[in-house]
Amino acid sequence: MSVFVLGGSHTDFARNFAREGLGIGDMMRVATVAALEDAELDGSEVQVAHVGNFVADLFCGQGQLGGVLAEEVPALRGIPTSRHEAACASGSIALLAAMAEIEAGRYDVALVCGVEQMRNVHGDEAAAHLGVAAWAGREAVGAPYLWPRMFSELSAEYDRRFGISYEHLGEIARINYENARANPKAQTRSWSLTPGCFRADDTANPVVDGHVRRYDCGRVTDGAATVVLSSERAASGWATSRGRSLSSIPRVSGWGHRSARISYAGKVADSAGEALVFPHIRSAVLDAWERAGVTLPQIDMFEVHDCFAMTEYMLIDHLGITPPGRSFEAVEDGRITREGAIPINPSGGLIGLGHPVGATGVRMLFDCAQQVGGRAGETQVGGARRAATLNIGGSATTVVSFVVETAAP
Repeated sequence: MSVFVLGGSHTDFARNFAREGLGIGDMMRVATVAALEDAELDGSEVQVAHVGNFVADLFCGQGQLGGVLAEEVPALRGIPTSRHEAACASGSIALLAAMAEIEAGRYDVALVCGVEQMRNVHGDEAAAHLGVAAWAGREAVGAPYLWPRMFSELSAEYDRRFGISYEHLGEIARINYENARANPKAQTRSWSLTPGCFRADDTANPVVDGHVRRYDCGRVTDGAATVVLSSERAASGWATSRGRSLSSIPRVSGWGHRSARISYAGKVADSAGEALVFPHIRSAVLDAWERAGVTLPQIDMFEVHDCFAMTEYMLIDHLGITPPGRSFEAVEDGRITREGAIPINPSGGLIGLGHPVGATGVRMLFDCAQQVGGRAGETQVGGARRAATLNIGGSATTVVSFVVETAAP
């Protein structure tokens, strides 16, 4: 059963809401009101809402985000709401929950809002809050910034197994920043960067930790993303009333969801002797493709989780775009650029667009829906009719992938 995407929106990821005297509820309102307008729906037509969020309790001192959504968007008061957490995959888990309710026939129209406010505290405090997605007190103990340390260890693991060059990581970052320049909501769209920012240049691109340099890193970002999902029955009526065909509406045709143990070292030990560092990621991808009835050559583009350049490097071979350990081939031949054979992150990704943790999975799905609907503006991939996401939480502890497609422009 397909679930349809009637509309969506996300906030401008360059905004610092705290500096404007605004909070997490304001982000939710901005994204949700815009999503309802995009879907041409009154909020009273929404039957259920799901919120994806990682750590509003720590960053904002705020829980009960379903109630916050209802506070900010009066039309949603009185409907059932739920909040979902899986670190950086929180938004995708909220999407899965909403889709399950539609597929079960409980509701026909569901709203999903992913949100995170992260720029309202000092960077060191933000890093500590984000560290709770690792195994608390057992991983990267003493590291000034836990996640750069963890993904530096992933670079080191790739170097041990296959060999790796920073030249390719720098090029991944450069592509994402270049894509972000065309995105009117990207945090880095107006940044001025030099070639040295993408090289092993200790002045222009200093080391953050180990193998990770400044411009390899996804951006700490405030933001919310909201989509409106529907059953085929509701989508058909929606399309008919607007003089559109059902085939022109983006639909989620496949999904995959896998989890692994929380410890990074444990996951790597489990894959010793295997071709892939994280076999469960590949399993989630193949689950999504099997449900959608597609294979890699039938997918026109990807939105993937580049919290660091190394993460995208790893995901390239886990998607099967190259053999294991040979992701550099896709970097060197240009196939992952927006004009390439298999574009990755035309939005700019987490590195260029930004990474409001709880919003990222929802934002990815919305961008894919925009692409396959021919509504992606300057970031549009020519002829895109089928796209896929690959969202991870923690050190790939949670993995979710969606396939989004449309049959007609």
